[in-house]
Amino acid sequence: MGEFVGLEVADGVGTIRLDRPKMNAISFQVQAELRAAAAEASERDDVKAVVLYGGERVFAAGNDVKEMAELSYADMVTLSGSIQSAVTAVAGIPKPVVAAITGYALGGGCELALAADVRFAADNATLGQPEVLLGIIPGAGGTQRLSRLVGPSKAKDIIFTGRFVKADEALAIGLVDRVVPAESVYDEAVAWAGQFSGAASLAVRAAKESIDRGLELDLPSGLEIERLQFAALFATEDRSTGMQSFVDNGPGKARFGGR
Repeated sequence: MGEFVGLEVADGVGTIRLDRPKMNAISFQVQAELRAAAAEASERDDVKAVVLYGGERVFAAGNDVKEMAELSYADMVTLSGSIQSAVTAVAGIPKPVVAAITGYALGGGCELALAADVRFAADNATLGQPEVLLGIIPGAGGTQRLSRLVGPSKAKDIIFTGRFVKADEALAIGLVDRVVPAESVYDEAVAWAGQFSGAASLAVRAAKESIDRGLELDLPSGLEIERLQFAALFATEDRSTGMQSFVDNGPGKARFGGR
């Protein structure tokens, strides 16, 4: 448990919880604690899926501007890797990750949400990449992940203008995957993550790696990644269990051990 970021585990679901009053500003300390929480969630066998959550009021209103305001170019040449690597660590968790977005997810907070596999937003949530209004650009993956998610023209509109995106528009353009009442967003995210508690975790991991790595490459290279991951799963106990269960009992009845 860090001072501002913790990992809580229940019934196979790990919640990475940001708690830095008042607005969960992402400082360099928060970045370090996010990297540690992501590493722990990745390593723990009792964590089958992860929820990113900032509490009932706000997801994360951005990076800590006060902390960055006095930094020079030379400082940021050194420190920009830390900013980016915290979000990359979350994106690299080899398990399903869902962001439960309440209130504001702006700047670095939006970039953190973009690192999740899916995003559930409260009906009063607001997202955006307003860095240009500070004279900078997103530096923790926003220019890359947002454009891959919603397409380059929509990403350029959001990033160039720095405008805020309300939940209904975010759903319409694919920035979020589900909009629910504010009081339900965390429970909905936990329910989605909970469905993986008995899943074939090595197969889920292989699927995530195939999709994420394949998106970075041309189609033939992506297909080769898929082929290798597909073949490798025939060395797992879960593959034997799943196929035998299908033969004996039909689909959807297998009990997997994660091996």
